[in-house]
Amino acid sequence: MSVSDSEKEKSVKSSALSFQEPSQVDKEKRQFLVVATAAVGAAGAATAAIPFVGSMLPSERAKAAGAPVEVDVSDIAPGQIKTAEWRGQPVWIIKRTDEMTAELPKHNDQLSDPMCEVTSQQPAYCQNADRSIKPNIGVVVGICTHLGCSPTAKLEQGGDMGAGWTGGFYCPCHGSKFDLAGRVFKGSPAPTNLVVPPHSYIDENTLIIGVEAEMEA
Repeated sequence: MSVSDSEKEKSVKSSALSFQEPSQVDKEKRQFLVVATAAVGAAGAATAAIPFVGSMLPSERAKAAGAPVEVDVSDIAPGQIKTAEWRGQPVWIIKRTDEMTAELPKHNDQLSDPMCEVTSQQPAYCQNADRSIKPNIGVVVGICTHLGCSPTAKLEQGGDMGAGWTGGFYCPCHGSKFDLAGRVFKGSPAPTNLVVPPHSYIDENTLIIGVEAEMEA
């Protein structure tokens, strides 16, 4: 059965309509969808990049693990102590009076390591009578070298420590005693002196913990 000329003409017209150029409305819709899709994709890429960029920045934990710490020592009164935190540890800064500093060598015979011969407990520039850069300012890590407890400051002479006490630190956990330079007394469970951390001075009143002092030639 043959197809009539009129039906062929209708078929040709229908095909032409199906492939004709899109209208202006269709073009605008298409452009909107392209732009919207690109924007969503860009936002997704930026969001995905945030954790990566963040991973390149130093975290607070990383800074706490080893970053130097500056301490203003100008507000420490003579005979008082100030606590700073370095590497998650308490660091005591003791401003000794002249009398306190003068007392240090008088009880050397009572100490386990008065001459700081265990060199791992302090930098070479603090291997001296007062274990410090400035004679009247002591800097020690406030952690007992026995089992890691935190001693209590007993800076005053006598008191509940007895008549022979000239000031220092006492660990109530197991009874270790340290003088005002952090040196351990004989008979204490603690085997070594308190640790002196690396430190130096930026200026007269600014201590920096975690940065070595330069050795004199």
